[in-house]
Amino acid sequence: MYKITPKKMKNIVRFKHAAYICAAMLVFAALPGCAFRSADVFRDANMDFGAIRTVAVMPFANFSKDIQASERVRDVLVTDLMATGSVYVVPTGELSRGIISAGLANPTIPSIDEVIKLCRILKADALLTGSIREYGEVRSAGATAEVISLSLQTIEGQSGRIVWSASTTQGGIGLKDRMLGGGGRPINDTTEKAVQDVIGKLLN
Repeated sequence: MYKITPKKMKNIVRFKHAAYICAAMLVFAALPGCAFRSADVFRDANMDFGAIRTVAVMPFANFSKDIQASERVRDVLVTDLMATGSVYVVPTGELSRGIISAGLANPTIPSIDEVIKLCRILKADALLTGSIREYGEVRSAGATAEVISLSLQTIEGQSGRIVWSASTTQGGIGLKDRMLGGGGRPINDTTEKAVQDVIGKLLN
């Protein structure tokens, strides 16, 4: 009769433990739209952020399937940023006129010279630029949910250099939704949560 020694039993237990870990990693890697929060934040240690009192929120680049995503997210960001009372946000109409006056080729990715010129016209201390990587509904295994993924950058007006950047992803299909076949938060709630998250990273 084959006899399992204590040493062999220990190796078997280790093998099973490793197998369970690998299986769990494969499962989560295969789950699209899983909710997570990015901790990716860059902050220029030499920048006096207290000197930034007036900002202009530029049109966002949109890489999602929803053609209205950039404007929706931008509107929420402008409103929530003004609500903090920490900075003055240049009104959208004034910004649009400034962009035309400065002759920006692509407002979503202004050059250094364009940043300096626009900030001089608007009397702004900095520009906020951003991009929407994902926005809208995701589906998996009978479950649906809304997800938003965005990144923001602060560009200092006098030098045209990026002094802060951060990203966030909110929403998506959680384990509970996948198991019970439910849905996540509405897109408006998910957008608000993402904007609040990135504002928190900006002001803290």
